[in-house]
Amino acid sequence: MKGILPLSVSAAATGLLYHEHRMRTTAQRLSAATLETLLNAIDANDAQTGGHVRRVATYALILGEAAGLDEHTLHSIERVALFHDIGKLHGALTDIFHETAKLTPEERRAVMTHPQRGAEVLEPLNAFYPDLGKGVLAHHERWDGNGYPRGLKGKRIPLQARVVAIADSFDAITHRRRYSHARSFSDARRAIAERKGTQFDPELVELLLSPPVLAKIEKAMRHAHMPRKKARGNRRRGEAQPAPDITFRWRPRSRGSRSPDRQS
Repeated sequence: MKGILPLSVSAAATGLLYHEHRMRTTAQRLSAATLETLLNAIDANDAQTGGHVRRVATYALILGEAAGLDEHTLHSIERVALFHDIGKLHGALTDIFHETAKLTPEERRAVMTHPQRGAEVLEPLNAFYPDLGKGVLAHHERWDGNGYPRGLKGKRIPLQARVVAIADSFDAITHRRRYSHARSFSDARRAIAERKGTQFDPELVELLLSPPVLAKIEKAMRHAHMPRKKARGNRRRGEAQPAPDITFRWRPRSRGSRSPDRQS
């Protein structure tokens, strides 16, 4: 009888740990499914923004990998990049971003609310992705402290936001928007260099401007600008494709896809 009680306690403890693991896994999958749903909502609302955030994620990951950042931080950068503009989906801003004319001062002030709006949308996910809302909130902060919404300066700006800010500006320069024309790769490189130490983290800019990183960025940019193949089946021409390589996907789309449970 003496050995029965410890064995029962051990079995109960094992069962409890298994139950907690299952609950944690379920919660992780639910949070990943929520992110994927939000990303699909961005596509459905505005395919141009959907394309933009994917290109930003690509450039940001190239820069982050060149900086030797760990996998946890790279996943965090990817999420911030993919959702940095989710605040633009707010009803008060939708019409502004669909205008073809240059923004008025009043419209610019409204646009400057999108980091805060984005952080508020993502707030329910803070328990799973504590860096996500903070990075989205800070992606328009500047190294010199003249950014918004909080006027953070230097390394007080989250690293994820500093990386995404460079990638975001690079894509804004090289890809046509409703209110601006696309410029060349050289123009983007020059513009980023000119803002070193003022708008952008100088160390990250130096890294971006190194020949190996520039080559990867240029290759990714050219790939992103290639004409897409014609749609097949019932998919409409120009309809946005879900990102095939996001690391938070809640279930693999096909054999060989990355695991949906890789939470970082």
